[in-house]
Amino acid sequence: MVDDNKVIRQLIRVNLELEGFEVVTAADGAECLDVVHRVRPDVVTLDVTMPRLGGLHTAARLRSDPRTWDIPIAIVSACSRCEVDNGESVGIDAFLAKPFEPMELVRTVGMLVREGRQQRERQDCEGRGAAGGEGGRPRDDATGVGGAVPGDAAPGGGAESGGSAQSSP
Repeated sequence: MVDDNKVIRQLIRVNLELEGFEVVTAADGAECLDVVHRVRPDVVTLDVTMPRLGGLHTAARLRSDPRTWDIPIAIVSACSRCEVDNGESVGIDAFLAKPFEPMELVRTVGMLVREGRQQRERQDCEGRGAAGGEGGRPRDDATGVGGAVPGDAAPGGGAESGGSAQSSP
């Protein structure tokens, strides 16, 4: 979970942890990139406007890195239409506008975790990672999101990293 506002980080952390997610936080995109490589979260949630490295630039870096290209990413921000359009161009899987309802956050993160796991299972079935890093991840065009199940910790200690939630970026 990545947000430069400490109160928002705590709010998101508490709401996700109450639903069984392990959460790791970061204060900006640069910190997120460090954390994601250590933790390998199931999902990364990003604010758009942050110091050092903003959410959309962070998402673009995650998508271009062969180690992180397939991690589902959600923007949790007071998004403008332009930011939403830019997010789609860098491969954002879901948007949640601030202020948000806590259960909407939990539902969105849950869906993204499930989608990410399904994608990894498909890749394993197609040749044990042969698709990794080649092109983008499929997403549900009807909803614009992918999926999550609270309670299942992902490898690496689980957490929401720099905006990531692991059921556990």
